[in-house]
Amino acid sequence: MTTGNPAATSLAAGHTVGARHEFRGVRTVEHFFTVPLDHARPAEAEITVFAREYVSADHNDAEAAALPWLLFLQGGPGGRGNRVTSLSGWMKAAARDFRILMLDQRGTGLSTPLDRNTLPLRGSVDEQADYLAFFRADSIVADAELIRAALGAAPWTVLGQSFGGFCALSYLSFAPAGLKEVLITGGLAPLHGPADRVYRATFQRVAARNAEYFAWYPEDRARVTRIVRHLELHEELLPDGSRLTPERFQMVGSFLGGNTRVDALHYLLEDAFVATPDGERLSDAFLEQVRAQVSRAANPLYAVLHESIYGQGHATDWAAWRVLEEFPQFRPDAAEPLLTGEMVYPWYFEQDPALQPLADVAELLAAKQNWAPLYDPEQLAANTVPVAAAVYKDDIYVDYELSMETAAAVRGLQAWTTTDFHHDGIGEDGEGIFRRLLGMVRA
Repeated sequence: MTTGNPAATSLAAGHTVGARHEFRGVRTVEHFFTVPLDHARPAEAEITVFAREYVSADHNDAEAAALPWLLFLQGGPGGRGNRVTSLSGWMKAAARDFRILMLDQRGTGLSTPLDRNTLPLRGSVDEQADYLAFFRADSIVADAELIRAALGAAPWTVLGQSFGGFCALSYLSFAPAGLKEVLITGGLAPLHGPADRVYRATFQRVAARNAEYFAWYPEDRARVTRIVRHLELHEELLPDGSRLTPERFQMVGSFLGGNTRVDALHYLLEDAFVATPDGERLSDAFLEQVRAQVSRAANPLYAVLHESIYGQGHATDWAAWRVLEEFPQFRPDAAEPLLTGEMVYPWYFEQDPALQPLADVAELLAAKQNWAPLYDPEQLAANTVPVAAAVYKDDIYVDYELSMETAAAVRGLQAWTTTDFHHDGIGEDGEGIFRRLLGMVRA
């Protein structure tokens, strides 16, 4: 275990078992764990971390108790663990041989929540920023190690999707003794360098994905421009009362990040306009669908902490916003403006009602210089834990070239590269991808 690992300094997690349920071939158990806010100072403050256990009903109680654990680390940051009503996809495949622990990473879901309503409980804006600094991958890994000890689990299998893969790399860096094997899907983070290099690469991939989309649906090129120009001249309000600006509309480019969602963008755009007594306006159906894409009410941590996942010893300083200046085709006033990806900009905190109260703390986090390391390159270079990663060549969220750079830096990591899937591959063929990666680490 690497020196300085916060997981090594904590003592034990309090553990309470909650409700148990059985439905449609699956049994669930709710687990609540009490963990330190700061694992380096475990006596100072505590938070709750929630996880739900999923077991196939094909296993009786004795068989289930003997199964090894698989910890799933969700994408994000700021995404809670999946809530499923039956076993399908990768979970169906995994439940044959594992007890699945679906973690609500700290600050999400039923773990001690973080949003515009709860954060003021932490004190001043400076105190809120200090508090949020403990909600990155290093702390999530330290939580996982305490949880593993509380469950009495042997080193376990970890599956990390997207940001969950970033967390898995931190796990390999700081607590490899807790890992039997690691599977990563669309989540090989760059191990070093400023956030600028990430966005410089991903803006190029998003531009290429725009071109691909408009080749499939050429009529949508004019529709996107028409909507942007309309929003420049007319006030259109989302159902939450906030204005849909041209730049907020461009956020629907998040649809471009997956094979299973990209065609839904066309269906969104095709019924954007309706005729009204006041002339042509955007339809209520369109505005409601767009609200779901551009509001961060359900996951504010995504916006607040997004760039911090690349911060190591330097300020991120709104990297995506600065790098955007190099890509004028994404500006709303471009002749044919492109749709954007998952980048976070300072104006989010002006235009989204769920984020407006968090604007000051977001500024402090963007300026924070002394971010702790998230990875240990020396430990990763000496890694002995079997690791397999699915790397999607056209991924607009986690750049292929940067991913392969990381793959080469982790000893023994097997990378499966493919153009068959985008960032949501695990949602498209989770069962097949899971089986392939598990087979690779066990070959």
